[in-house]
Amino acid sequence: MVDSLILILFVISGAAAGWLGVDLLPAPLLLQVDNPEGLRTVLGGFGAFFGLLAGFFFGQLRRKLMAQVRTMPTDLLISRAVGLILGLLVANLLLAPILLLPLPWEVVFVKPLAAVLSNVFFGVSGYNLAEVHGRTLLRLFNPTNTEAMLVADGVLQPASAKILDTSVIIDGRIRGLLASGLLEGQVIVAQSVIDELQALADSGNAEKRGRGRRGLKLLSELREQYGRRLVVNSTRYEGNGVDDKLLLLTADTGGTLLTADYNLAKVAEVKALRVLNLSELVIALRPEVQPGDELLLKIARDGKEADQGVGYLDDGTMVVVEGARGRIGERLPVVITGALQNPTGRIVFARSEPLAPASSPDPAPKRKPRSERNSERNAERSKTNSAQTNPETDGPR
Repeated sequence: MVDSLILILFVISGAAAGWLGVDLLPAPLLLQVDNPEGLRTVLGGFGAFFGLLAGFFFGQLRRKLMAQVRTMPTDLLISRAVGLILGLLVANLLLAPILLLPLPWEVVFVKPLAAVLSNVFFGVSGYNLAEVHGRTLLRLFNPTNTEAMLVADGVLQPASAKILDTSVIIDGRIRGLLASGLLEGQVIVAQSVIDELQALADSGNAEKRGRGRRGLKLLSELREQYGRRLVVNSTRYEGNGVDDKLLLLTADTGGTLLTADYNLAKVAEVKALRVLNLSELVIALRPEVQPGDELLLKIARDGKEADQGVGYLDDGTMVVVEGARGRIGERLPVVITGALQNPTGRIVFARSEPLAPASSPDPAPKRKPRSERNSERNAERSKTNSAQTNPETDGPR
């Protein structure tokens, strides 16, 4: 009903503008028209047609805006509105001296042009700034909020925006981090990162093309799942590559750079920027195994060295087992002997423990040799004969 009413109003407004616009035409031009009423009809028809197109466009814009408003948190809506108002206020304050300048008639169009451009520029800038930092500002203005008090006292740091590197998007682990609630604040994707993903998706190399398409698909799914929390920063920074532009964006926004690139993380640390290396995070979250721990490990493949087998822990850590070559698919008891840690991961070393032998019944007593048995038999016979020849020894008294 509302969409139909909007279309009708735009069509009527366009037809009226075309019909009444004939009176605004210059007089010499009107004298050349033989049929003014026909001109009014033609202009009214064109006005109605363009009004219909504008009505469709406005209806689509209204539905999209209402869908965002319904799903948008109240504090984010207020912060965006305040940012837009402040941006327009700054634009008009800067525009006032220009409007008061006495300009010649030939360049008088500069005033309305400057008014439109300045309002659009500062309005969009205020909106974008409020979208990134507006919630933190509202928390500071709320004195009854415990979190705001902690932020004001410096005890609690406000949630910083998270800036995604290309490696993090292609890796795919950012989806799990967002779903677990470990990452707070806005998630910013730089325009340079999107351009790099598009270049990879258009590459002639099948592997690069697959990585680029996987990254773009992940961004699309994150936008559908998290809505306006995922922000695309369209600022064009000057730099030699994507890494330099990401560092500049991190410095300007004061956010945290999320990357899986070891070198980029170290450069950000040198420049005193906030950075979170996902590889280091994964290593820190892995369960620790100490030398001497006993495990039951399945051998997945043979190792590079002789007499070595390779297995994997539940978190994917590779375990090199001595004495397990050729036992693929078997679960062996192993004892951890050490670990090697490097920036790209961790390797655990172990040795295979032999299975304990099964308990067997007591062995049968060993039979004495025949000669020994004969000698014992002869000794018993001699003792019997001596007892029979001397009855006083054994008989009654």
